[in-house]
Amino acid sequence: MNNCLIILLSFFTVASCVTAGEFNLVLNIGDTAPVWSDLEGVDGKRHGSDEFASDSFIVVVFTCNSCPYATDSEARLNALSVKAKQLGGGLVAINVNLNKEDLLPAMKSRAEAIGFDFPYLHDPTQEIAKRFGARTTPEFFVLDGERRIVYMGSLDDSPDGKSVTKEFVEMAIADVIEGRKSELSETVPIGCRIRFPRVRK
Repeated sequence: MNNCLIILLSFFTVASCVTAGEFNLVLNIGDTAPVWSDLEGVDGKRHGSDEFASDSFIVVVFTCNSCPYATDSEARLNALSVKAKQLGGGLVAINVNLNKEDLLPAMKSRAEAIGFDFPYLHDPTQEIAKRFGARTTPEFFVLDGERRIVYMGSLDDSPDGKSVTKEFVEMAIADVIEGRKSELSETVPIGCRIRFPRVRK
């Protein structure tokens, strides 16, 4: 086999290892999840992913105050957080929008009104959403004990929560706990677009 062919095969092998997911343009199932640090929460403290070091799994949700899909999921988020803690895991919500109703003062009011019992963080740089490949609110990622992505997409099969028949995130959590591979590891995230500033080319 000549050197050119070896190089060509090596290129395609590497390329196949860095492909993104079916619906996520940045990450794929099995990838190590990005870490975050020094993000301010509604509690006035700075938070990082190392806070979850002892948890057997983490649910990361990108959400906000201003999207009706996101607000429709709030009660389910609280219930999911309680269940995650009972199962030895954790949940964190991250907002990266920069419009007034999604900045920290409004986030604090919303968290208090709804009674969030999980960290609700703001990233004004929007970098953590970009590194996760998140594009909508809400959008969910389930990370296993080794912080590999085992699921990404929607919370369940009912955007407004009124007719849920499949709880995608909870199914993924159960798979992590049982140590089995998820049959459904990626779904289309349904929600509002994250408001990334337009960049003129």
